[in-house]
Amino acid sequence: MGTEAKQQEAAPGRMIGRIPVRNIWFLFLYASNLARFRGQFDAAVEESVDLPDLIGRLLCFAVERRLRRNLSRGYRRTEAVLTRVRGRIDVLTTFSNDLLRRGEVACRFDEHTLDTPRNRLVRAALDVLAGRVEDRVLAHDCRRLAGDLGRLGVSGLKPSRAELSADQVGRHDADDLMMVTLSRLVFDLILPMEDEGSHTLSHVERDERLVRHLFEKAIGNFLSLELSSKEGWSVTKGTPLQWQKEEETPGIAAVLPGMVTDVILQNKQEGRRIVIDTKFTGIFTKSRYRETVLKSGYVYQLYAYLRSQVKDTDPLSTRAEGILLHPAIDADVDERVTIQGHSMRFMTVDLSQPTEAIVHRLRSLTRTPDVVSLHNMTDLDSQT
Repeated sequence: MGTEAKQQEAAPGRMIGRIPVRNIWFLFLYASNLARFRGQFDAAVEESVDLPDLIGRLLCFAVERRLRRNLSRGYRRTEAVLTRVRGRIDVLTTFSNDLLRRGEVACRFDEHTLDTPRNRLVRAALDVLAGRVEDRVLAHDCRRLAGDLGRLGVSGLKPSRAELSADQVGRHDADDLMMVTLSRLVFDLILPMEDEGSHTLSHVERDERLVRHLFEKAIGNFLSLELSSKEGWSVTKGTPLQWQKEEETPGIAAVLPGMVTDVILQNKQEGRRIVIDTKFTGIFTKSRYRETVLKSGYVYQLYAYLRSQVKDTDPLSTRAEGILLHPAIDADVDERVTIQGHSMRFMTVDLSQPTEAIVHRLRSLTRTPDVVSLHNMTDLDSQT
């Protein structure tokens, strides 16, 4: 039985590329801080054939459920000329237009409404998905739900980022969280990938770029949740690292590249610091001397993250560990080597495997480096 047949046997179900759609859903949940919904919506997930279809089905499911429980309302600042006082009187407008003579008064007041930024975002996302998904029934459902929102008074104008930032989903609005997050995904990930540049992305290109974004973001959020209950561990994401510069020229700051790590795990009680860098590419390439070799640029990058931060005043920096994490595109790898006191681990996670196998693999990221398996990696830089 070939490798592909084994993967299909291990992870049956619909696939997007080589990744089961349920694992795309797994990545999305962690990337969007929605892990609480894991295990839900399984039927809708397995019926999806591509990413817009997946988002469309889940958004329709979330909107229908929200409509049954009533949409959340908000307050909208309104200015109107009325025959009675409501809210605050706009004195300048009232007197300059001589409204009192006509028995009217200009007022400013907050109106309780369903036409909130979050509900407008959802309707706009449904309108967009209706023209993107290939399933006619699903497209009809998107248009129908967008119409239902319109009949309730929700306008079709997409809210600005400023409006959305002022309408944050709080703890008491947990029912809106899934609906709003899926709608954001339509505009933040799917549409830019199709619209940017001078050419239209294929389904394969769009799906690969979206999965790359989900993979890189999901790793940090997964570790945050996993280690939050374990004593002593802290997780920081997107941490800028500073070069230890001396005798710099005036213009070097403008041209010296910066360094930003994906995830840093730290446990002072155990005396460990782990720098994790994720890459959504194959872990191997070819060199002049070998058919299979780790990509030297990524190895040098991880090495720079570790060695550039070594300080005598920071004991953890002198023995910090590094992990280069890839999806298992061309091989299943978990190798280590210690270079100048730093354990460097090169590993993959197979996204075609059952979800629990992925969880088990990610949990091993904090495993103590007691056993080292090498492929003669001590001379990587001399042979690439």
